[in-house]
Amino acid sequence: MHPWLKNLLNSFEKKSITKPPRNFFHIPPAVKGIPLWHSSRFDELAEESYCKNVIVYRAVTLIARNLASVPWRLQKGKNLLDAHPLLDLINSPNPSQTGVSFLETLASYLLLSGNSYVELVNICNRQWQLYLLRPDRVQIIPDVDGHSYVYSVGEKRRMIKKSSQSSLEPLLHLKLFHPLNDWYGMSPVEATASSIDHHNEVGKHNLAILQNGGRPSGALILDADDISRLSEEDHQALRTQIRETFQGADNAGRVVVLEGKMKWQELSISPKDMDFIESKYLAAREIAQAYGVPSMLVGVPGDATFANYKEARLHLWEDTILPLLDKIISEVNQWLCPLYDNTMKFTYDLEGIPALIMRREALWARLESCSFLTDNEKREALGYSRQEG
Repeated sequence: MHPWLKNLLNSFEKKSITKPPRNFFHIPPAVKGIPLWHSSRFDELAEESYCKNVIVYRAVTLIARNLASVPWRLQKGKNLLDAHPLLDLINSPNPSQTGVSFLETLASYLLLSGNSYVELVNICNRQWQLYLLRPDRVQIIPDVDGHSYVYSVGEKRRMIKKSSQSSLEPLLHLKLFHPLNDWYGMSPVEATASSIDHHNEVGKHNLAILQNGGRPSGALILDADDISRLSEEDHQALRTQIRETFQGADNAGRVVVLEGKMKWQELSISPKDMDFIESKYLAAREIAQAYGVPSMLVGVPGDATFANYKEARLHLWEDTILPLLDKIISEVNQWLCPLYDNTMKFTYDLEGIPALIMRREALWARLESCSFLTDNEKREALGYSRQEG
């Protein structure tokens, strides 16, 4: 190799302060007997989405916190119970969590991994407590009697299985629908993985350009006589070194040092021409769409007028939060209520949700204008008791 070429390649040597970008959402081909996605990947999914992407963080937090703010009621037949051990269990599931914190964590696990595990523990045969298990620490083991669960923390493992002397399931497995897996649910993160990668990579690319002085990439041009002196090995080494030094978001905008008759020709278009900002907003909208959250509620610019904001909140509650809350409550009713009485069930009060005021006001206005209904019929339609006389 020519000395001047060695000097050129040496000038490209520069250690990056960050590791090369990794695509955590690239799912390898399925191994025999192992699904494409498994709960053990939850830590990687959560790190690249919830911990590093502001749109996923905002969407999950918005859904989980609003869902947890709805107070639960316990109903037996048509009567509401003011006090009961089941109410105490939901409002104070364990010594380290309140009911609101418990439900927020449960919903967050479900939205990030597609699975959420709740363990029922009997303390000294006197008191029941509920604990959430991290999804990546739980493994489902199919067996002849159905399936059991293995909970692992480090090297410690324990089996969670229904006792032959009791019909009570010790673990509730909440999961979202997965079309290709019989045991684990599908996370919304998987459906929007490419958009999350896109959003993260655009941010890293723009940051790298700023850190490297905002200089775009280009082409290395040599005179014809210089090119003829390069062997195939020199050509290949030069291409490889330039690719490793300048390719990728972490290397965006690096400065090249040239020698001899070499010159640098700028080729790449500017971030403005590539419309990076708009492509980032598009990826953010796709992420929000996967979670069922209106884009204006996660900070994406749009028609954010006051009226549209109220409509967006109503859409979030009606299309996303309330269906998810109904799913959680129905699963808990089937699992937990038979512990005391099969006629009991948990419900919640729609009237206590501020975001649904618009819907209540519209219903009241329609009933008020109905001249063919009596006052008692209108009261019953709104959930109130009849008033004699």
